[in-house]
Amino acid sequence: MLFDYFKNITFGQPWYLLLLMVVPAGIWWYAVKNSKRQGSMIISDASAPGLSSWKTGFRHLPFVLRLLAVIFIIAAIARPQTMYEEQHAEGEGVDIVLCIDVSGSMTAQDLQPNRLEAAKQVAIDFVNKRLTDRIAVVIFSGESFTQCPLTTDHRVLISAIENIRNGLLEDGTAIGSGLGTSVDRLRTSKSKSKVIVLLTDGENNGGLIDPQTAKEIAKAFQVKVYTIGVGTDGYAPQPQNTPMGVVMQNAKVSIDEKLLTQIANETGGKYFRAKDNEGLTGIYDEINSLEKSKVEITSRTRYTQKFFPFVIAALAFLFLEMLLKFTIFRKFP
Repeated sequence: MLFDYFKNITFGQPWYLLLLMVVPAGIWWYAVKNSKRQGSMIISDASAPGLSSWKTGFRHLPFVLRLLAVIFIIAAIARPQTMYEEQHAEGEGVDIVLCIDVSGSMTAQDLQPNRLEAAKQVAIDFVNKRLTDRIAVVIFSGESFTQCPLTTDHRVLISAIENIRNGLLEDGTAIGSGLGTSVDRLRTSKSKSKVIVLLTDGENNGGLIDPQTAKEIAKAFQVKVYTIGVGTDGYAPQPQNTPMGVVMQNAKVSIDEKLLTQIANETGGKYFRAKDNEGLTGIYDEINSLEKSKVEITSRTRYTQKFFPFVIAALAFLFLEMLLKFTIFRKFP
């Protein structure tokens, strides 16, 4: 508790700490004075040996206490304080839906550790960069589901993204359903800018909404869609369940780039292709730079004075010195 109180202390007037140079000077003066006094002292053989040795051993204690008092007084004059900086962000944000494919093919390991985990990590990084935006998370495979509605609470968003797993939904790749659910999240939005970032590694093969229909709905609600195709060219290693257990097999990478490009172009967005982790990170960085929020950050620094404990300690040392001086170490004429 005491350590926490004095943690991160700075001094408002640190030049007063130069006064601490009087401490070594005082020690030198005391040592010289004490050596002269000791040379002229005559100790009587009649003195009680126990009391005399005890007093002799602690005869420097009053000086040590006075020295500590001086140190704490100088420290108090230097204005010890802690600094706390508050930041407040204001501005016009963007409403964004992160629409992520969670189908079985997203476990392919052409991205590390696999496509889904790589997509989750860049999504978390993206969320951390959007200070004033409301963001939602939609997942889809053979069906779609809202993992997190629009919110500015980054802790809730990041927790929702971290909890995304393959197998949560019926398998498949329902791009139309994912896009349709994402548009529905933005349907009542009052934001001037509404964006969907749709990430998939396959071709549409299911769902209740056709991708073309979902695209037209997005256009009707003036929602801009950025599409991302994930996967290398050719084949990618993917874990498969077999009677012998889980084995790695090469699966063909099939991304409907024509559909994804059409959705992006007709809604005012852009299509990207991510073939590795670095490429995927770069894509999210580019989307982040394209969709700028009007943010104004104001900072205010607050100082908390911490001199009071130093003053109390100095007074305590002075009181203890005077108490010892007029009791145990009292000099009789």
